[in-house]
Amino acid sequence: MKNNSLLIKDSILNKNHKSYYVNICWKNNYVKIGKGYPIIIQSMTNTDTADIESTVNQIKDLVDAGSELVRITVNNDKAAKAVHKIRNLLDNNGIFVPLIGDFHFNGHKLLNENPNCAKSLSKYRINPGNVGRYKTKDNNFAQMIKIANLYNKPIRIGVNWGSLDQDILSSIMNENNKLANPLDSTQIMKEAMISSAINSALYAEKLGMKANNIILSCKVSHVNDLISIYQELSKRCNYALHLGLTEAGIGISGIIASTSALSILLNQGIGNTIRVSVTNQPKEKRSLEVLIAKNILQVLNLRYFSPKLISCPGCGRTNGLFFQKLVSDIQLYLEQNSSIWMKKYIGVENMTVAVMGCVVNGPGESKHANIGISLPGNGEFPVAPVYINGIHHTTIKGNDIYHQFINILNQYINKTYKIKM
Repeated sequence: MKNNSLLIKDSILNKNHKSYYVNICWKNNYVKIGKGYPIIIQSMTNTDTADIESTVNQIKDLVDAGSELVRITVNNDKAAKAVHKIRNLLDNNGIFVPLIGDFHFNGHKLLNENPNCAKSLSKYRINPGNVGRYKTKDNNFAQMIKIANLYNKPIRIGVNWGSLDQDILSSIMNENNKLANPLDSTQIMKEAMISSAINSALYAEKLGMKANNIILSCKVSHVNDLISIYQELSKRCNYALHLGLTEAGIGISGIIASTSALSILLNQGIGNTIRVSVTNQPKEKRSLEVLIAKNILQVLNLRYFSPKLISCPGCGRTNGLFFQKLVSDIQLYLEQNSSIWMKKYIGVENMTVAVMGCVVNGPGESKHANIGISLPGNGEFPVAPVYINGIHHTTIKGNDIYHQFINILNQYINKTYKIKM
């Protein structure tokens, strides 16, 4: 991609301004997004927002899973009127998660006509490709910014390749035709997305919005395109960035695609908040996207949400069923007790537990964990050494290895981690 935009002046692109962070809050719950702060996890409901009960229940599920911001669709008057009621029900249940309004096409109208909705939301999502054309586009966008400024609400300017700003796209294509070496169609698409995001942000600032109330995103469905777009976007601006592979897909393919794209960018220090956009299987919980996001951040050592289990895949040296059941049982025990431990102990979420299958790599891998067990493989001496912080602690024998190890694990936690006051 070219270093300089076809539409944005170099003097603006090369301006050395500070990195911005965005403060999103509701009541006393403050979420800071930006450089120097933890990567924040977002999610979005798929209920009809006008169905207040279903929407509230799903928000609760997303928050319980670990979502720190929840976006809801505000697409018509019924949905807009429901937002205030949803907010009140959540507050009455002690759930103060900030809500984001997802607006397309008619957001200016809905916000103008429903001030309770505008006040109840903690952030507005605006798609510059869906606010109109020509003068109507600027007027509609300006109305939304005016309301955001009135209530001091941050915005996300979310560009999507499925709904590009046609005015910017046309301008770039016209300028591109004049070049000696014109860009190809993919480069034009990328350039249009980046220009749309930054130009919209600059226009919002011109309308009085503070730079630290603006988050940008440029979402596409292909991993390599997303990576290159965000790499370029991060060079051209210092706004906080929201990452997400849009329309990632369903099942394992969607999980792998999202993980690949987000991990590469996050590992390069790009991105301040993420959402995993996978299609749910029938009857699958919406909170799956939150669990995926948490795992991405944890395996990259960017954030820790619960103790981590590491285990080998097993091979011909292991007693497959016994080993697999032991790993599964210990993982379940960690999942069931993590939230309890984290409320009681300081730093327990950083703990690593290893369950290894045989003597080849088992003892060595167990030594690298905080606490680990190495099982005897098929035909090997039936003992299972336990290591704590790299030192042999004891050796377990017998048919009740699981409960013996769990007892040692609980003793280790009680001894190692300080109790919260």
